[in-house]
Amino acid sequence: MKYLYGAAVQGIQQFIFQTNKLKDIVEASDRVQNICTEKFKKVLGHELNDDNAVLNAAGNVKYIFDTKEECERTVRLFPKTVKEYAPGITISQAVVPCPEDEKYAEYADELERRLRQQRNKPMGSLTTGLMAVLRETGTNLPKLVLQDEEGKEDTHDIKSDLCKNAFGEGTDMRDVEWEIEKMTDKNDWIAVIHADGNGLGQVVQKIGKDRKAFKEFSRNLDAATKAAAQRAYRNVFMKFADKELTPIRPIVLGGDDLTVICRADLALEYVTAFIDAFEKEAKEKTNQPLTACAGIAYIKSSFPFYYGYGLAESLCGEAKKDAKKDMKEGEFAPSCLMFHKVQDSFTEDYASIVERELTGKNGYTMKHGPYYLHENEAAKKGRWTIDELKEKAEFFERNGKDGNAMKTHLRRWLTDLHQNTGMAHQKVLRMKSVFDKDVFKKYIDDVTGSKCTPVYDILALHTIYTQQTKE
Repeated sequence: MKYLYGAAVQGIQQFIFQTNKLKDIVEASDRVQNICTEKFKKVLGHELNDDNAVLNAAGNVKYIFDTKEECERTVRLFPKTVKEYAPGITISQAVVPCPEDEKYAEYADELERRLRQQRNKPMGSLTTGLMAVLRETGTNLPKLVLQDEEGKEDTHDIKSDLCKNAFGEGTDMRDVEWEIEKMTDKNDWIAVIHADGNGLGQVVQKIGKDRKAFKEFSRNLDAATKAAAQRAYRNVFMKFADKELTPIRPIVLGGDDLTVICRADLALEYVTAFIDAFEKEAKEKTNQPLTACAGIAYIKSSFPFYYGYGLAESLCGEAKKDAKKDMKEGEFAPSCLMFHKVQDSFTEDYASIVERELTGKNGYTMKHGPYYLHENEAAKKGRWTIDELKEKAEFFERNGKDGNAMKTHLRRWLTDLHQNTGMAHQKVLRMKSVFDKDVFKKYIDDVTGSKCTPVYDILALHTIYTQQTKE
């Protein structure tokens, strides 16, 4: 009798973003990545058998055990190992007997059903305990003094396989920044980026019932995501090869997910390069036309990362929702992205932000995204491309004093949209009389000619690119 074992890790985001210290965040990310690989192998007591390992990535484990005893031992020891290694993480487990290989699809469906049930059952937490427990000063979670194989204290030196996967082989960790304040440039803005693949569900429905095909697809997808991250890094950040530090840190990279923290003025270029490379790498490695959507949260370096990540994830979800509109059966959602520059000292869910900040009078809205990677897809959706947005944001700098003056007029126009749309209309007429060159009039029509205006996004990007608050 064989046994299909499954484990799912929960609370990953809360665990990673417990503090606002970049070094702690990166260490937590490395630990999450190691849970499904190194720590699972440690519990097994041997290397993973390639024929038995179905999935070991992105917070999920699926493994076929040949004996009941080994399966029971893993069920007993794996949660304890995970809780000690990453206090604050919770894990769900389930097992399904699988005597017949040809019925793997039925066993896999039953395993998923049991895992969903287990997620609703509370797990004992290490966040509460006796006062005598040694705790981390930043998180108040129990602090474990671990020992390495030689019995010496483990100092948790960060070698960060995440960086090597995201940047490529030969990464020198001494060149990677650990203090978020030093990652910024001429202003204090940083970006939290979250990208997620589209069309994965369709592919899994087709091949998920074939164990070997699913395992091969999962590995190839993971390889495609890492290759896309490396291509984006080479395109954007290799320009810092002669600098002392690299202004980007990967936080999550696996499956079809990517989360990074980077310098704000480089975020749009990086994520555009990533989703473009993801399409190419996924097609080459998985033979599937997968695409990706992304969200960028522009925040100050002192802003809590947890809220920044939550906003980036929400923005990615909004992009996916728009991309999936009016899709025909069998089609894959096109690649696109959304972003938001946090102006307040706190942030709510994105729907509340839209209502409070991005909604004007009489049906005007400043929620203009998402922005699409390809021109034909943008045209179908009635949206702008990413390149079109970037070109409009660079308009002010290209036109010197006149461009700067127009920027001021557009800021006032946005204020009028919130207060009095009649005054906003008069402001547009005034701009056209002041800026009487055809290039300016066309620009004004392009950005103010619809009740769904991109001006808010354009000005946000321009500020991120040009604002100087530091020497």
